[in-house]
Parts: sequence; structure tokens; C-alpha cells
Amino acid sequence: MLIDTHAHLDLDDFDADREAVIARARAGGVGRIITIGIGLDECRRAIEIAEAHPFIYAAIGMHPHNASMVDLAALDFLETHARDTRVVALGEIGLDFYRNRSPRQDQVRAFRAQLDLAAALKLPVVIHDRDAHEDTLRILREEKPPCGGVLHCLSGDTTMARACIDLGFLISIPGTITFKNAATLHSVVADTGLEHLLIETDCPFLTPAPHRGKRNEPAYVRFVAEKIAELKKTSVEDVIERTGANACRLFGLR
Repeated sequence: MLIDTHAHLDLDDFDADREAVIARARAGGVGRIITIGIGLDECRRAIEIAEAHPFIYAAIGMHPHNASMVDLAALDFLETHARDTRVVALGEIGLDFYRNRSPRQDQVRAFRAQLDLAAALKLPVVIHDRDAHEDTLRILREEKPPCGGVLHCLSGDTTMARACIDLGFLISIPGTITFKNAATLHSVVADTGLEHLLIETDCPFLTPAPHRGKRNEPAYVRFVAEKIAELKKTSVEDVIERTGANACRLFGLR
């Protein structure tokens, strides 16, 4: 099953044609989508979208950009809404030391708090890591998320990927795999077994090469599968089947 494991269908980039975008994904063979909340309002909308479409699920969490807003009320919100049957993970959570839109100490505090919440709720986690590889790995090793998770849009190298896999995490590959200058990501995919991979769009961001410069959408996740198949010297059908099975297993999708 072709599954886009990381989309942001709640964002206003899709306000004008969200239903058409969803219809194109279905027509293009996308069997499941996980739409990701990054703040409280976004989480509400993600759940609403999932509730309106049986093949869409939601993950909810506070992105590191919003870490300064993670207080007891925010954690209570996440705990309450994570019990919704359409919610399959806690995320997108983690560290972003590239933009530093929240102070680093707030990011670490929010990250740990949400990992603790995921453990209590028995949910996998969706991890954002940008320019924070060592700290991300250290915290994951200390917290040991019991239900595992995924490193969304991996930005590290093969060593980073192997370290995440050793922790029981999957690695999610976005549309940047189609870029000619993505040599590091190409190496990661070539050196990593399909049993450890997921595919995603991160739409509306990171549009794959055939549509680069335009808005991304879930239908384009097929380009990711095609590039992985090329790098792994296997069939697109094999990539779709095995990454889809990985997603169903991690997120408990029917």
C-alpha cells in the first residue's frame, strides 16, 4: 500500500483545494495518509481532517518551533486528543537547532515532556531533528520510547541512520531523495534495508524533482518510492509494499 506517512494537510497552503488534493492522492494510489499537527490549532485541524476521511490518520504534537508554548495546558490538550481513535502517533516533536525559533532549553524540555507522554499513552513518536543529531540521539537513548517511532525527513548521514535503527526507529525518506545533489541521502537509502524505511512528502514542503518549485502534495509520494526503487535496484511495487507494511506495523493502521 502506498502510504504518505508525513503530510501537513491542515496548513493554509491547502485551504483553497484541500478536497481536490485528497482526491488526487486517492486517484494516484495513495492508500493511507498521516497528517501531522505541529501546534494546538494545527492538531485540531489534523484530527478534523482525519475524522472526515477514513483513509487519513493524524499525529499530534508540538513542533520544536513551538516548544516555548508547551505548558501543562498544552500537555493536557495533547493527552486528551491523543486518545482519539484517529490519532496514531505523537509528533511532530524534537529539536531544531537550525532556526532556533524556541530557545534550546525550551526545546529539550518540551521534547522530553512529549516523549514521556507518548510512553504513557503507548504511542509511537514522529521525530524532527535538524542540526541537533547528537542531542536528539542522546535524549532518545535516555528516554527509550517504548513504542518506537520514526525519524522524519532524515537530515543526517548513514551513521545517524544506523544509530536511529539501533534504537528501534524507522527512517522516513522525503521528496529530497529525488534531488541530484542529495548524495548523502542517496547513500543512506542505498545502505539501509527496506525493512527500516518509510516514505513521505512533508507536503506542502520538499516537493520532489518533477514538480520542484511548486507546492507538494500526497500524490507525489510515488516519486519518492520510484527513486528509492532506482537506488535499491528493485521494483517500485516492492518499495511500496514493504514501506507500506512498515507504516501499518508502526502506526497500527488497518
